[in-house]
Parts: sequence; structure tokens; C-alpha cells
Amino acid sequence: MALLQQWRDWAYAYDDRTREGKQFWASYFEMEKGIYQQLLSNPSDKVSGTVEEIAKRYETEPLLMAGFLDGINDSLVKPNPIDTMEKDTQVSLDIDLEKLYYNMVACRADWLYNLEEWEPLLSKERREQLYKEQKMSATVVNKERKIGRNEPCPCGSGKKYKKCCGAGK
Repeated sequence: MALLQQWRDWAYAYDDRTREGKQFWASYFEMEKGIYQQLLSNPSDKVSGTVEEIAKRYETEPLLMAGFLDGINDSLVKPNPIDTMEKDTQVSLDIDLEKLYYNMVACRADWLYNLEEWEPLLSKERREQLYKEQKMSATVVNKERKIGRNEPCPCGSGKKYKKCCGAGK
């Protein structure tokens, strides 16, 4: 079974509404935060190697690294083959910083997109712009023109909207 599937089977068995589940996810998110702090502190360092080698580099287990790689994959310049990866699969952490920030906002991971390590990487204005872009991407905007009360009803009855389909609204 691929490493990612093992991770998902194991990790998603923890219910975050239980004490044990809360502890598991808090521990995982702390590990994840630590890796991001290291990556963002030296973004020009192109990290690559096997899943096992990278896990050792960040002092974690390959199974936990599979979870981390699953989370970061959409933010990489070139995604890794996470669905089929094993401990000896070669992976890379070549991050697209703007995409990463945007995706952290999308995941509501404020403990990650508010890291101080972002400050020298993306200007405050650019971070605010990416934040706003992401939030607006999830906002539905109705671009249809609103029908006025005294306009003819669009159903074609010939009555005013307020006396026809708009009655009682």
C-alpha cells in the first residue's frame, strides 16, 4: 500500500473531537509548523531526496512526512507523485511561495500563514493581496441585475413585478 494511503488510513482514524484526536492533530500541526519554519527560513535551499531522507532531515517519521507532502504538494513548482510514493521515492520541496501562502489561507491555517518567516519573503501588501484574492475566490457574486419593484415582471405576464412574481417578497 502506498505511503500516502497508509497515512490517510492512520491519521483520519483520529477524531478531532476526542481528547486523543485533539492531541494527535495538535502534535502533527506542531511538527508541520516546525518544518515550514525551516523551509521558509531558507527558501533558496532546494530540498530533495527520498521521503525517508527528508523525514530524517526534519526529525520525523516517513508516515508523518507523507502527510506533510500531501499538504504541500499543490504549492510546489512541480508536484510530487504522492499517490504512489513509498519511503524510497524521490521527492522535492521546490516551493512556489505565493501559491503556498494562498493555499495556507485557503486551508484556514492561520498558524502557518501568520508565521514571521513570511515577512522577508512576501511584502505585507502582497500577503494582504493574496489573502484577499483567496477569500474572494470563495465568495459567490451574483452579477444578474436586480429587478425593480415597478418594472415589468420577467415572466411576461405584463404586470409589474411587485404585483406578480415579486408579491410577498
